Amino acid sequence: MYAIVEIKGQQFKVSEGQEIFVHRLDAKEGDQVTFDKVLLLAKDDTYQVGQPTVEAKVNSTVLEHLKGDKVIVFKKKRRKGYRKKNGHRQSFTKIKIDSIA
Repeated sequence: MYAIVEIKGQQFKVSEGQEIFVHRLDAKEGDQVTFDKVLLLAKDDTYQVGQPTVEAKVNSTVLEHLKGDKVIVFKKKRRKGYRKKNGHRQSFTKIKIDSIA
C-alpha cells in the first residue's frame, strides 16, 4: 500500500515505515504530523485518484531537523574580472510515515 502525498509543495510517494526528507516543517522533534493532501491511494491492485485529493490521511512522526549538503553557486564572466561565490545549505526535516488511513 502506498500513497502520493503533497508536502510543502512537493509530491512524495510514501508507504508505511518509510523515512523521507522534506523541507523544514514547523514541528518539534517527536511530534505527530498529519498530511491531508493525498493525491493518489494505491492498495493491492486498486487505485483511487483524487480530483484533486482523496479522502485519506497520512500520519507521520518528526524524527529530526538537519541541513543538507552545501551547494556552491559560482558566477563568472570571462575577461571582465567578475566573480561571485556563494554557498547554500537547505534545511530539511526527516520524518517517518506511521500510517496511511
